[in-house]
Order: sequence, then structure tokens, then C-alpha cells
Amino acid sequence: MKKIYLFILFFFGLALSVSAEPSRIISGKKNAKITIIAYESLTCSHCANFHKDIYPQLKIDYIDTGLANIEFRHFPLDIAAFNASKIAQCKDGQGLEILEKLYLKQQEWVKGNNINEMNENLKKFVKNQGFNIDFEKCINNKEIEDFVLNDRIEGTTKFKVNATPTIIINNKKFEKSLNYKNIKKTLEKLI
Repeated sequence: MKKIYLFILFFFGLALSVSAEPSRIISGKKNAKITIIAYESLTCSHCANFHKDIYPQLKIDYIDTGLANIEFRHFPLDIAAFNASKIAQCKDGQGLEILEKLYLKQQEWVKGNNINEMNENLKKFVKNQGFNIDFEKCINNKEIEDFVLNDRIEGTTKFKVNATPTIIINNKKFEKSLNYKNIKKTLEKLI
């Protein structure tokens, strides 16, 4: 009996030590009536503008009230965005905070003449923001890499995403000009 007990403890401990699969970065209640999906690239200036100009009002009017949630999905357009996406996915519970900082202060880290310089700027940015992340481990994590790439593949195949940001509302691609007024009109019809 003691051997079985030790085996169960060992197996349970081993199961806990295996890293959990990356999870979606979501703002709002998971069971909200309206689900907004935002396919974005972290080096995209239009995506950064979405986070500065549209998302805050969406959060106040629809997300914080429980009417909607928003899932941020990765659609990296270049290697710098790909690496930044991996950083955003690296720490469960901090993904939204990291993602928001990466967009709000995009010009602080999206610079350099090559990927090595950009990675160095991203690494400095992460450290300066106080995120306790092992940079090299994050950008070399195969599981996170696959998670990010699968977001892009799903966006392309399921929703025909070909630019960022692309907004999906309750599984329908938002085709109007991307501004708060147009999104609000669409959301109001769904409430």
C-alpha cells in the first residue's frame, strides 16, 4: 500500500511539474453573450491604435458590464511580432497586462535594424516593465511557439484573416471601418 501511495504522489508531482498549455488572453467574463476576437500583430501600429483608441471604451461599455468579452489572438506579421507574442503568452495570469504594455509602449521596443537588435530592445523593455520573465526560455518555448502559430493558421483558414487588426464578433468577421462607433452599432444589435 505504501508503494502505491508513493507512486501516486510521484505521478501527481510529475504531472504538476509539466508546464500547462498556453491559454487565451481574454478580457471579460468567459460566458458573456458577445465574444469579440481580435487578431493582431504586436508590431502593427493599427493594432496599437486599436488598444489606445477603441479597446478602452469597449472595456467600459461592454466588457466591464459583462455584456461582452474579447479574446486577443496572435497573427504575427513578422519575426519581432512573433517573439513579442511568445512573451505575451509566457506568463499565465499576466498575459493581458503584458499585451497591453506591449501595445501602449510599442515604439519603445519596435526598433532596430535587424531581429537581434529588436530582440534586445524587447528584452530590455520586458525587464524595464518589471515582468519576471525568462526571455530566452519564452522565445524558445516550442509549445508557446505552436500556440501562436496555430492562432495565425486558424485566423487564416476559419475567418480569412489577411490583415491586422481583424475583428470577429460572435464568429462573424467585422467588415466595416474599424472605429468605436461602427463596433458599437454592431454590438447593440446583438444585445
